[in-house]
Amino acid sequence: MSVTPMMAQFLEIKAEAPDALLFYRMGDFYELFFDDAVAASAALDITLTKRGKHLGEDISMCGVPVHAAENYLMTLIRKGFRVAVAEQLEPPEEAKKRGSKSVVKRGIVRLVTPGTLTEDTLLDARAHNYLAAYAEVRGQGALAWADISTGAFHVCRCPRVRLGPDLARLGVREVVLIEGSDVVPVVEDLGAAATPLGASAFDSASAEGRLKELFDVGSLDAFGTFDRAELGAMGALIEYVEITQRGKLPLMRAPRQEMSGELMTIDAATRRNLELTRGSGGGRDGSLLWAIDRTVTAGGGRLLEQRLAAPSARVDVITSRLDAVDWAVRNDALSGQMRDALRRAPDMDRALSRLSLDRGGPRDLAAIRGGLEAGIRLYQRLSETDLPLKVSDLVGQKELLDLLDAALVAEPPLMLRDGGLVAPGYDTDLDEARNLRDEGRGVIAAMQADFVSRTGISSLKIKHNNVLGYFVETTAVHADKMRADDHFIHRQTTANQVRFTTVDLSELETRILNARARAQSREEAIFTALRGAILVASDAIFAAARILAELDLTTALADLARGENWCKPRVDNSRAFEVTAGRHPVVERALKRDGAPFVANDTALTAKTGAAIRLLTGPNMAGKSTWLRQNALIAVLAQMGSFVPADTAHVGLVSQLFSRVGASDDLARGRSTFMVEMVETAAILNQADKHALVILDEIGRGTATYDGLSIAWATLEHLHDVNGCRALFATHYHELTTLAARLTGVENATVAVREWEGDVIFLHEVRDGAADRSYGVQVAKLAGLPEAVVARAREVLTMLEESERAGGGKIKAMIDDLPLFRTVPAAPAPSKASPVEDRLRDVMPDSLSPREALDLLYELKGLTGH
Repeated sequence: MSVTPMMAQFLEIKAEAPDALLFYRMGDFYELFFDDAVAASAALDITLTKRGKHLGEDISMCGVPVHAAENYLMTLIRKGFRVAVAEQLEPPEEAKKRGSKSVVKRGIVRLVTPGTLTEDTLLDARAHNYLAAYAEVRGQGALAWADISTGAFHVCRCPRVRLGPDLARLGVREVVLIEGSDVVPVVEDLGAAATPLGASAFDSASAEGRLKELFDVGSLDAFGTFDRAELGAMGALIEYVEITQRGKLPLMRAPRQEMSGELMTIDAATRRNLELTRGSGGGRDGSLLWAIDRTVTAGGGRLLEQRLAAPSARVDVITSRLDAVDWAVRNDALSGQMRDALRRAPDMDRALSRLSLDRGGPRDLAAIRGGLEAGIRLYQRLSETDLPLKVSDLVGQKELLDLLDAALVAEPPLMLRDGGLVAPGYDTDLDEARNLRDEGRGVIAAMQADFVSRTGISSLKIKHNNVLGYFVETTAVHADKMRADDHFIHRQTTANQVRFTTVDLSELETRILNARARAQSREEAIFTALRGAILVASDAIFAAARILAELDLTTALADLARGENWCKPRVDNSRAFEVTAGRHPVVERALKRDGAPFVANDTALTAKTGAAIRLLTGPNMAGKSTWLRQNALIAVLAQMGSFVPADTAHVGLVSQLFSRVGASDDLARGRSTFMVEMVETAAILNQADKHALVILDEIGRGTATYDGLSIAWATLEHLHDVNGCRALFATHYHELTTLAARLTGVENATVAVREWEGDVIFLHEVRDGAADRSYGVQVAKLAGLPEAVVARAREVLTMLEESERAGGGKIKAMIDDLPLFRTVPAAPAPSKASPVEDRLRDVMPDSLSPREALDLLYELKGLTGH
């Protein structure tokens, strides 16, 4: 059975991208066929139709309109699909010249994948969208990553054990791997797409040449000294970008080489447990990022997320960032003016990237203009100050800014084809074309008035028909007068009228008929020229965008510090960790919204040599986990360069942050809650060094009591004797508190509670000492367990405690003798009012003098027996 020319073309193009859905351009729609159509119709919830036959089978088909394609692309990418976009490469008129049945030329212009997005509608403006490549050469690993929507490009040496933590830190969307790589599970566990590429793409020799060509340099030495794995990773990344963009490489900044030890190491489990950039629901809500983000620009928002995900481990870098925030805190009024100016700063990074890929539009030109204008306004305010940032990068592009200012209208259209991009008066030819296009009748009327004045024939008219076009018409009476003027050329004589034309009228007619096309063509030429001027200045524009983001983040952190009463931390190379009145930033924000206060707590975890461990006991719901997490978050905030939620803070550099908090299972990989807990604990014990900060909550609770106690005991000893790190260790195993007497680096702490008539009151205060019990039954009562269950639990607890005090060993016999729970007791009678309540009932607070109020307080204290 023969195949139609169009279907033959489709199958040929589809063979170029067999693993992607093919968007095949047909007029105003992208059509999908065969299995692509079946998959897309299900994913997009659009109608699946059938049209024609291929090899005896109906052809499945569905389509999406071109003008709404980005929305459909976003859905497909989020659902894990890759999409190849095949455009028409010539107008249909051109195809018809080859024959009436000729097919319009089409070809793939782009592969849309999770890591290669550039459109604003497909991206989160306040987050990077990283594509990465991982290479291994003779046991040495390297990771390269880039955001092609901003031009950011980085590389680091990455042994296989570091791959998971680094990918988690970056939030990579897609990773390019050599075909057959066995690290695919590591990538997919983190929710990223794993994309195989041939081994030749990772060859370090060809990669070096590719990079030299990309950056137009004779040597890469100015960028750093790269080993073969780093070159291979960078080369593979660039080749994959070239493949997906069909040869149109975006502007890439020079690769920045990250060195080992520059950043705090935080593994994926710790990021998840501490909810640094993503809350428990998977979005920003409830995360630390959500609680502290006061940036006003997209670039500042991306920089905040980047630094929060990767706090620095260099004291000089941290100190310079803190000094900048401190300057903004002290210069409150100027900082506020800076934030007002920054609010008007567009996203130059992404506009520049789209322009470099030839996907930009008029508003991207305006974004560059707006960003450069914001830079000049800020420089004028800051150039004479002592702000420790390089604000000189904000200026130096006045010539480009003047060009854009003169050429662009105030509010350019979204699409170039819409017209109206160029300001009136900038280009004479364009103004003339627009005048003819928009005011053709007026131009003709003016010419007619000129002809009437020239000839003195008041009845002379300029008219138009489809045969002659524009012509000058007069009566036969005045024809001889017209013929006598060489300016007029005879065209046609009718029974009552004589028609003429002129050279000017013929030229005007041609210009009017072509005015729209001329105006469009001229605007496209001006757009191309402006785009070229911007790309020439791309390095300076990137530098200005970087400083704008830095200023935004600095002033945002200062606004946060002032508004929330945060302090400037002292960060040094010691092993100190001293916090006065520390608070949990996320919990405090939630409580403040409800009008409730947050109880601040101190932390003392300093160690000159050996371990420093605080062993925390106390009941559930008392705030143990909050205290543990807030100290980890304070370390993160301090080392990213932010003030911290405390009265004072001294943070000795934290090289690694580990957290084992909360309970969850991993059913997809066959792991129980306890197995997940043990895997995460093993990672901590195997990796934590003496500069690490470790947060452990309830190790061993997922198994039998003695098993759990044994594991917690051994873990605590290992942290103390082998890891020698700083750690906060919360537990319900009160037996562990005796280790404080044997392990010199361990100190006990507890969360204070008070009992009142059988109920437990949480004070949320961390104090020295150890808890004597867990108050689990009281917490169960607070949770709403039926009173009968609570009463029975108290009864059983009492018997178990008595058995243990008697020497143990009789629990089985006691259980055998214990009467069974057979009936539900009646609800207890309401408790009798306490003496304190009786006394308070008669008190009128407004009528008490200060002395009487103090006397009453002592009286109430006596009634409570305290």
